[in-house]
Amino acid sequence: MRRPLAAAVALMMLAACSPPQEEQRAPAGQSPFVYVKNTDVVTEWDPSRSYSNEIIAFQNVYETLTYWNPVTKKSAPRLATSWRSSADGRTWTFTLRSGVTFHTGRPLDAEAVKASIERTIKGKAGAGYIWDAVSSIRVEGPLTVTFALKYPVPLDLVASAGYAAYIYDTKAAPDLTKWFQQGRDAGSGPYTVTRWNKGKEDELTLSAYDGYWGGWNRPHYNTIKYRVVPDPERAYSMLRRGEASFVDRLDPELFARAQAAPGLRTSDRPSFSTAVMLFNTASGPLKDIRVRKAVQKAVPYRGIVKALGGSVMPASGVVPEGLLGHMPNRVPEQDLATATRLLRQAGYGPGGKPLRLVLTYGEGEADEEVLARRLRKALAALNVTLEVRGMRWNAQWELGKKRGQDIFVMYWWPDYADGYSYFGQVFHSANPPVMNLSYLNDQQLDAMLDTVPELTVTDKPAAQRVYERATARVLDQRAAAAMPWVVKSRRAFLGGIQGYDDNPAYPDVVFVYDLKPSG
Repeated sequence: MRRPLAAAVALMMLAACSPPQEEQRAPAGQSPFVYVKNTDVVTEWDPSRSYSNEIIAFQNVYETLTYWNPVTKKSAPRLATSWRSSADGRTWTFTLRSGVTFHTGRPLDAEAVKASIERTIKGKAGAGYIWDAVSSIRVEGPLTVTFALKYPVPLDLVASAGYAAYIYDTKAAPDLTKWFQQGRDAGSGPYTVTRWNKGKEDELTLSAYDGYWGGWNRPHYNTIKYRVVPDPERAYSMLRRGEASFVDRLDPELFARAQAAPGLRTSDRPSFSTAVMLFNTASGPLKDIRVRKAVQKAVPYRGIVKALGGSVMPASGVVPEGLLGHMPNRVPEQDLATATRLLRQAGYGPGGKPLRLVLTYGEGEADEEVLARRLRKALAALNVTLEVRGMRWNAQWELGKKRGQDIFVMYWWPDYADGYSYFGQVFHSANPPVMNLSYLNDQQLDAMLDTVPELTVTDKPAAQRVYERATARVLDQRAAAAMPWVVKSRRAFLGGIQGYDDNPAYPDVVFVYDLKPSG
């Protein structure tokens, strides 16, 4: 029912390598592509700091030097047409595509690439850590830029990251930070921001950029609209009525209906996105590791996976299958007897003091709601009351940064197609916490993780061994989290749309330029 992935990638590569044959002119008069999401779209407008849901829009507005190809599992050309590295992996040179302009009208050249990445590095925000190995950036010519590294890393893969690898016009405004905060962009992608309604259902609108280097000499969507609809039933109804083009996540019952519905198509594919339950290791009842381990053991893992009806798969370890760092045969199991014993040791549990915990999850995330409901029932039998709060993502994240909950439920995916960010961003010590919402401060773990980027290039088996030790440290020795499942990306979209395929390195992203509009 779906267009083969290899064909879609081939078309993308053809578009990437062939200059437009006609005058560049954006399409007009076509219906918009309407993407319906259940949570807020934009958390941060600055592409150097962006680290949240806005990836779904930003990957259509901004571009990176390379792109991760899910077929070859290697980097492919995007803004860079070719690259090479020295034998020791510490010098990388990229050749840029000619004729590219930013939405501001200025050319995208080697100086712009250098300025963009240096600003991202200097900001030390979001996923800016991906450039930590870079010691200097040198312009070799108008379209040639060279990176000198402190230690070897796969820079072509880093340059394909979903966050912090964007190339943007640093000369767009004197006060660039303030300029971005007003809902403006400085990208080079096929679409540019035309309207932002913060906090509204019709949150964001993008329009085709006339000067896009890829050209507009075949049918394309001229407008993308992002709508926030937390109610999954309503989102599905919008799709059935043709008011939406694409819904990024459906519960099992709605997905089954979409599969059978005339005029709709579906996509069902394993992803790199993992559900994560982060325990507050710094304050409150879960500061006691016995309580954390008890909650970890109380999670009804199998029952939840079964209840979610094929939309998820059991997690094994921290990193999902398909990436360095994955550990097979580490699927967690519920163990209520051990949970009871641990709670009693801490003074709680049946016959002990009552315990009250607060869990937050994303409003509109039906899978997370199932987790919260089933965990609440399991804990109630252990004399533990679980207060469950569904929150809009931005509000949940802000509360999490203030340590305002005991259990923080969220989805995590890699910054680029590698296992490091699952640990380096979520469990490495950080102040302020940003994404380390278990507030774990473990110097032994940090020292382990700091060796991984270089080992990934120089000694992959050694890197894997570090990942295995880090997994045991996080899940067993520190009990900082529980990993209930890995997501299967289940999408539904209008049947006339051609060219859509899911790329796990860019979760929930629809590369709209690559689509042929619905008739």
